[in-house]
Amino acid sequence: MPSIAQSPALGEPLDPLPREFAALMRPEIPGLIKEIGIEIERAYPVYAHLFNGPHSDAIRQGVEHALSAFVDRVDHPGTKSALRDELLRQFGRVEAYEGRDLDTLQGAYRLGARIALRRAKSIGRTYNLSPTLILAFADALFAYVDELEALSREGYLTVQTRTVSDVAALRRKLLHLVVAGPPLPRATIAELCREASWQLPDECTVVALRPPAGHVVPSRFDRDVLADPGLPNPYLLVPGPLTGERLAMLDDALAGTPAVLGLTVPTAQAAHSLRWSRRVLQLIDDGIVADAPVVRCEDHLTTLWLLSDPALMDQLARRELAPLDGLSGTRRDRLVETLRVHVSTRAPAEQVGEMLGVHAQTVRYRLRNLDNHFGDRLLDPDHRFALEAALRSLHLHGRKRAD
Repeated sequence: MPSIAQSPALGEPLDPLPREFAALMRPEIPGLIKEIGIEIERAYPVYAHLFNGPHSDAIRQGVEHALSAFVDRVDHPGTKSALRDELLRQFGRVEAYEGRDLDTLQGAYRLGARIALRRAKSIGRTYNLSPTLILAFADALFAYVDELEALSREGYLTVQTRTVSDVAALRRKLLHLVVAGPPLPRATIAELCREASWQLPDECTVVALRPPAGHVVPSRFDRDVLADPGLPNPYLLVPGPLTGERLAMLDDALAGTPAVLGLTVPTAQAAHSLRWSRRVLQLIDDGIVADAPVVRCEDHLTTLWLLSDPALMDQLARRELAPLDGLSGTRRDRLVETLRVHVSTRAPAEQVGEMLGVHAQTVRYRLRNLDNHFGDRLLDPDHRFALEAALRSLHLHGRKRAD
């Protein structure tokens, strides 16, 4: 650790700060980031959801780069950081999208500067630095804050010059690109994310809506939700999983519009989440999945799997039920239904009889019949699994035919 106080030549700051001062400041950056975050949330509660929301990583990265760039400039005067500049412009764009003026952000910058100055004074006492040096640090720091504010103003004004319809169109385009299916056009999406002030999440949940979605209130969606309720088959994308807060938001914004909640998947697989949720909508229309205001895909994964390829499942059923091909239609149907309940429940004859509405002795008779037809196939794990899948698929299709 350099000792600034031991060198008489460093009693006065050099143009405007001695480079050795950077070595004292750099270890303080991690603690400063944490302290600044805590103090800003306390002084500006409006930022709490940003520090803990989908933009949190970008915000912390921006704070870190702003502090590091200042220290780098002390260490190597004239150093520039394109990444820092873009992150600061992003801060301004977020303010514009959130509907705030720049006074709040500027206040947060100046609060951060005061915390940094407080830390510098503590360093000064520890290393017996000259008051002139600390004053020079304060001058340089607040001049640096003016620079940060100017960069954020650039981003803010970029959004302000756009119309509301322009921003909505950007976000709709972004939504369609994300769910278009892999591979994602990363460069295009990155540019749209920057322009729309939307951070591409690691994972997302797609929600399919039953058309028409005229009762949906888009203004009630969280600001990071991408939606296009005007499509013939409307849907929306929620970054991350559906937490309790997200579900409450959806309930309010959908205003009674029936919806199917897709699975939470890596964002590159958003197309799958949409496909599965739309398939559940179709299964509801077919009478296979029970209708409800909100249906979860995760509650119907087995059904989605069993009905994903009906033609293939028919072939499986033909193969596994071939031993019953010689029976008459009515007799065959009774044995198939008894076999389905027996294989899927592993229940004794009395319970199977209750489920089927027949006497237990009738069940035993049918099971003996089935043993005669299938033999050891019912004891083979692979055949038993395939048979159960085929029987469940036939049963699901039977609901549709019954309706």
